[in-house]
Amino acid sequence: MLKKGKLIAYILWGIILLCLIIAYFINPEIASPKYIVSFIREFKNEMLLIYIILTFVRGFFLIPSTPFVIGGGLLFPDNLFLVLVISMMGVMLSATTLYYFSDMLGFSKYLKKKFPDKIELWKSRLNSPKSTLFITAWAFFPFVPTDLICYVSGIIKIPFKNMFIGVFIGELVLDIFYVYFGANLFEMML
Repeated sequence: MLKKGKLIAYILWGIILLCLIIAYFINPEIASPKYIVSFIREFKNEMLLIYIILTFVRGFFLIPSTPFVIGGGLLFPDNLFLVLVISMMGVMLSATTLYYFSDMLGFSKYLKKKFPDKIELWKSRLNSPKSTLFITAWAFFPFVPTDLICYVSGIIKIPFKNMFIGVFIGELVLDIFYVYFGANLFEMML
C-alpha cells in the first residue's frame, strides 16, 4: 500500500513539475516577480490567501522563493512585516518537509550511488560542530538553492535543529533584504 501511494505521489509530483517546466519554457516570464504580482492581482479579493498558498506550496516543487518574496513586497507594500512572516513560514515549511521526506523521495539512494565522494564531503561538513554556521551561510547566499541543503541534511541525518536554525537565520537575513529593499530595487529597474 505504501509503495502504491509513493508511486502515485511520484507521478503527481512529476506531472506537476513537468507542467511547470513546460510552462516556463513556453513563457519564461511566469517566474518573474512582475508576472507573479500581476497573476495574484487578478484575484483582488483573495490576494492574501492566494499569496499564502503559493508561498507555502512553492517549496514542494523546489521553486525558488525569491520571486515570491519580492512579489509579496510589491503586492503588499503596506504590510511588509506580514510578507516577511509569510515568506519565512513558507521557507521553513519547505525546509522541514525536505528534511523529513528526503529518503521518502528516493533521491538519497541515487545520490549515494552516483556521488559517493560528494556525499562523504557533505557528511564531514554537516556532521561538524560548525554545521549550523555552514547551513546559515548556504541559506544566506542567494545563488544556491536552500532546498538542496535541507534535502542533503535530511539524507545525512544531521540534527534537525542544526538545519532549522541555520536555514532560519540565513533566510531571515536574505528575506529581510528582499522584502524591504528588493521591491524598491525591482521598481527602480522597471
